Amino acid sequence: MEISDLIVSQHDVKGKILVVDDQIVNVKIIKKLLQEDYDIFMATDGDQVIDVCMDLQPDMVLLDIEMPTVNGFEVCKQLKANPLTANIAVIFITAHFEEATEVKGLQLGAVDFIHKPINPIITKTRVKNQLMLKQQSDLLRSFAMYDALTGVANRRQFDQRFAANWRHCIRDKEPISIIMLDIDVFKQYNDNYGHQQGDNCLALVAKTIQQTLKRPCDLVARYGGEEFVCILPQTDFCGAEHKAKSIIDNINALKIEHGFSNVSDYITVSAGVATVVPHKEMQQDMLLELADKQLYLAKSNGRNQVASIEISNIS
Repeated sequence: MEISDLIVSQHDVKGKILVVDDQIVNVKIIKKLLQEDYDIFMATDGDQVIDVCMDLQPDMVLLDIEMPTVNGFEVCKQLKANPLTANIAVIFITAHFEEATEVKGLQLGAVDFIHKPINPIITKTRVKNQLMLKQQSDLLRSFAMYDALTGVANRRQFDQRFAANWRHCIRDKEPISIIMLDIDVFKQYNDNYGHQQGDNCLALVAKTIQQTLKRPCDLVARYGGEEFVCILPQTDFCGAEHKAKSIIDNINALKIEHGFSNVSDYITVSAGVATVVPHKEMQQDMLLELADKQLYLAKSNGRNQVASIEISNIS
């Protein structure tokens, strides 16, 4: 992924803002004020915010402090404690003017305050400024979290996302699946077609895997060399196996010539799949190790295929 691609993508997409207030009239006022410049989403209950943010991944949350079930301070605390939502910018909207209130909010990770009654010019300016700062921060962060050659996540981002997804699947008693992928006979490809062509092949394979996954919550990362790994949270064994087969089919459909392979006339990949519904006594590395063993089995059985396992009652 080129730097210019990241910059262009930021300017081409509207910012997403989640407005949270238990008074629907306040939500409508803010929506009307900002909807021409941003994609506005709404919630009226603090309990909804974490799940909505996990699915939506907004750039910013405009968050009322006083709400009947879970107040804004607690919502902000939960958002900042979760690696998947920690980078969302939070602006508190409040009728309170006390210095102690602002100190507490800023210590919890909020970036600014907007006071009621809403001043349109102040609100639009503060939202614009904070979203600009977030874009710059996201851009810098992306350079540290993505593989420069392929544009997919790197090991650092994989480790963070895997740990977060693992915890959430434990909490929700949901399955999580790992797909380990390796390009077959890639050394011979590099040796005979050259490293530049090998790099082009890696980038195209990575892009194809990413396009096959589709769901925003799924992640593909370059694990090392010609090896990739996919995290599929809330994905059962059948779903993960089907996705792995789709990846293999889509790589085959690229028809990248490989005249030095003993598997096919084209580039192929092998895949190992492991699925589990995790619990607190389990170590997440266990799932990775089992997926890697399945990958080795797929290669031993002739490559260009999937080997898979579903684990239960393993601590």
